[in-house]
Amino acid sequence: MTKRVFDCVAALVGILCLSPLFVIVALLIKLDSAGPVFFRQERIGRGLRPFHIFKFRTMVRDAPRRGAAITFGDDPRITRIGRFLRRSKIDELPQLLNVLKGDMSVVGPRPEVWQYVDAYRLDYEEVLKVRPGITDAASLRFKDEASLLGAVDDPEALYLTRILPQKLDLGKQYVRGASLMQDVTLIVKTLAAIVGRRVSS
Repeated sequence: MTKRVFDCVAALVGILCLSPLFVIVALLIKLDSAGPVFFRQERIGRGLRPFHIFKFRTMVRDAPRRGAAITFGDDPRITRIGRFLRRSKIDELPQLLNVLKGDMSVVGPRPEVWQYVDAYRLDYEEVLKVRPGITDAASLRFKDEASLLGAVDDPEALYLTRILPQKLDLGKQYVRGASLMQDVTLIVKTLAAIVGRRVSS
């Protein structure tokens, strides 16, 4: 089974199985604050081509005009239901639509906005030889990224100089050793981390 076939089957099964949850989340978002159900943002994909990523909206409607591209700590732009969606990673589930469209894979280096890609362009030219993904090794290592960023005076500097280089190193390792078995392993580890977070919370 090729990676693209695996991605399409996994995304389609995921969407069908999770459709009742999608409806419930959509209703909660609309009840909680004004604005659309989905958040769309331009990210950079394979071959440095831009695409629009889908997420459940977790912030106020005009959040991009109110602050930085990264969120951290107790960002006041995050809505009440948004905090739960982010903690549980449910906000990422609409990216299954990006997988079906061919913009993303289930597993692959996480896509970034252009300003961060441009800062490390040569590295991203290597990392984005593959489709970006919903989860990867960096997502697991930095699962508490928002807390790390919220604990310093200059979170963007920390992200650019410390966290992002580590993510890129992990992305390069993924590209160099890409295999279906590696993808399955990362999916299992991601699901285990999500379940573990819910049990501990």
